[in-house]
Order: sequence, then C-alpha cells, then structure tokens
Amino acid sequence: MVAHSFLSPLAGVIKFTTIIFRGETVSQSAIIAAWAYAGMATLVVSLFFIERKFPAAISRFEENVLAILLTALTLLSFVQVVLRYGFNSGIDGALELNSIMFAWLILFGMSYGIRTNIHLGVDVFIRMLPKKAFKIVALFGAIATLFYAVILISADWLFIFGADTRGGAVTYWSKMFQINLGLEDVKFPTWFYEPLGLDQRVKRWIAYLILPIGLSLLAFRSAQAIVAISNGSRELIIASHEAEELVAENKDILKD
Repeated sequence: MVAHSFLSPLAGVIKFTTIIFRGETVSQSAIIAAWAYAGMATLVVSLFFIERKFPAAISRFEENVLAILLTALTLLSFVQVVLRYGFNSGIDGALELNSIMFAWLILFGMSYGIRTNIHLGVDVFIRMLPKKAFKIVALFGAIATLFYAVILISADWLFIFGADTRGGAVTYWSKMFQINLGLEDVKFPTWFYEPLGLDQRVKRWIAYLILPIGLSLLAFRSAQAIVAISNGSRELIIASHEAEELVAENKDILKD
C-alpha cells in the first residue's frame, strides 16, 4: 500500500514521458510539473529508506522543523505586537510571513501527526462495532486520507471516474514557478539580495514549496498507516483519546 503514495507523482511522469514519445510539443509548465513530480517521488522514496535505517534521526528532524516554525511564528507575532502597540511601528511583511509560516507548520505537521498518531478524532461510535467492522472503518479512514492527499496533489487523474477536474498543488506551484511572481510584502534584506543579484521580493514558488512537499508526505504517512492498520500494529489513523478519557472517567463505575 505504500506504493499508493507514488500514484500521483508517477502519473505525472508517465504523462510527461508519453507526450515526448508521441512527438508532441511539451510546454514549459509540463516540464516544471514533471520535475516537481519526480522530486516528490524522490523525497518519498528517500524518506522510506532513510527512516528504516535512522528512524530516530528522522523523528528529531521533523520535531526540530516544527519547533523552529512554531518558535519563529510566536516570536514574530510577539515582536510585531510590541512594536505596533508600544512604538507605533512594525515589521514590513510580518502578517504575510506569519501566514506562510503557519501554512508550513500545518502542512508539515499533518504528516508528523499521522506518524506519531496524535491527530484527535472521535472514536466512541466505531468502538461499539465488532472487531472486523471496526478494522474496516479504520482502514476506510486511512484510505480516505490517502486519497485526500493525492487529490490535492493533482486532481487530473479523476477523469478515469468521469470527473471533469483539473489542477492541484503541483499545477499551482508550477505556475508560480513559471511566472516567477514575488510575494506582496516579504522581502530579502538588502545585505542578502544585493550581493547575490536577487530580486528583493521573495518568490512565491519558494513560499509555496510546502504544498507539494507537505502533501506528498501526508500521502506517504497515510499509506504507512494503511499498512500498519492492516497488519494489526496500529488501530486507527487518529489518536484514541476519546475512548481513553471515557474509560478513565468511568473507571469506578466499571469496577462496580
């Protein structure tokens, strides 16, 4: 089932290769998208093998990334409030940068939450089901999460079900890379962009890199959850806090 996380990237690469062999004209956006799909597939495959050998290192890396994002987000918000209400000034681009960092925190944290099984969910009802039905529902939840991630990566493949849908995270990111627009307010400091000959404004495709990265990681972790639920090493794709809290609250009643 882990191979399901490669579905959308491989579909993009296959589509690109087919166009080449047919002798059709390949647009620049198609080339960019193909590179994006290839990069996502490389990321997932590399993570799969590295994690098997160094699981603790991957865990620390993910935790450090989230900690850095959360710390930077908190500090920037605090400093901005102090400057605005204390000195009637502020940091240019603080609001936009905050929004971007929050998006990175959420999109990167989704896959981490699945890996560590900390996503909250209500499981009281499904725990009333028989064991086989419970497992089927648990698998359905994990599979639905996987398809959610794949659809957000690219909805082009839904035509096989008769759906007239196009686009997705890769298409959007590829367009941002192609048109090379900068963000509205987030800019590089002068000492950084002038010596390197860069544009002052940070490019949107840099800020939006988390879209293909975060969603490919979400698909990968969802596929892992499907395997774990199937072999019985995991119950659900969500944490079972609801059932645990109910048992703790009613432990005296259960004794009686």
